[in-house]
Amino acid sequence: MMSKPPYIYSMQTDNPLLDGLAKFFTDAAGAANSLRTEIDTFVRQRLEKLVSDMDFVPREEFEAVKAMAALARGENERLGARIAELEKQVNARASAGAAPR
Repeated sequence: MMSKPPYIYSMQTDNPLLDGLAKFFTDAAGAANSLRTEIDTFVRQRLEKLVSDMDFVPREEFEAVKAMAALARGENERLGARIAELEKQVNARASAGAAPR
């Protein structure tokens, strides 16, 4: 029967110092992950409070007002052109009425 080479055996140890270090680092990684989760939650809550205190306008309301402003701007341009045309007509009538005298 042939024996296994030494590098095939698992690397387990009964050394309490190494077992303690492994447990410490495992616990430290878990604690760091928990701390990260707590920090993420805290930062998210603070940012949500900050944003709610700033009275930002919701996106839907902003888009609705933007569309209304575009319509009003178009209407103002149309009315401005109509006023200019009416002024031309008034000036033309005034000029025609003043000429025969």
